[in-house]
Amino acid sequence: MPTPTKGHRLGGSPAHERHILANLATALFQHGRITTTEAKAKRLRPVAERLITFAKRGDLHARRHVLTVVTDKGVVHQLFTEIAPEFSERDGGYTRITKIGPRKGDNAAMAVIELVRGEPVAARPRRRARRAPAEATAAAPAGGTAAAAEAEVEATEAAAEADEAPEARQAPVVPEEGEAEEVDDLADVAVDDEEADAGDEDGKPAGDD
Repeated sequence: MPTPTKGHRLGGSPAHERHILANLATALFQHGRITTTEAKAKRLRPVAERLITFAKRGDLHARRHVLTVVTDKGVVHQLFTEIAPEFSERDGGYTRITKIGPRKGDNAAMAVIELVRGEPVAARPRRRARRAPAEATAAAPAGGTAAAAEAEVEATEAAAEADEAPEARQAPVVPEEGEAEEVDDLADVAVDDEEADAGDEDGKPAGDD
């Protein structure tokens, strides 16, 4: 809601100012738009929008509060049944002020204040919805850095394994001299055992050929 203008009041006394604004609000709700001075239009805007906000509540307390400003019950009924439902989707900004130039005679700045009715309301994302993409964007570089570090570690390990594998294939195990002699002795013994078994099967000792 716009902040009420500070400075000289309208009329001759505070009570007179309240009556002026009440009459202007009644005419605005009754006709939808009025032509008045720019100063009165700016002072009327917060009063009218606050009354519309009360009318959107729709309860008995809100109706009685509006009746303390707008004394015409027909206008109050129109405000609660026709005007307020049209602004159910709008959060503030129920009025529009359009400057129309100076008035002839005293050269006072004139303006038209009207209700913004029958216009679509642009959907506004909530603050949490606006912060979510920012948080996701901030988290993306961190996640990308971690993934890159893991990929580098895996690549290093793979390269180390690849370096070790050829060495294992190219360097066969060579037995030492003592181990080679033992292997030859075991091979001779195995051959003798096989010949002995073959001789036993033929019924004559091995070596009598």
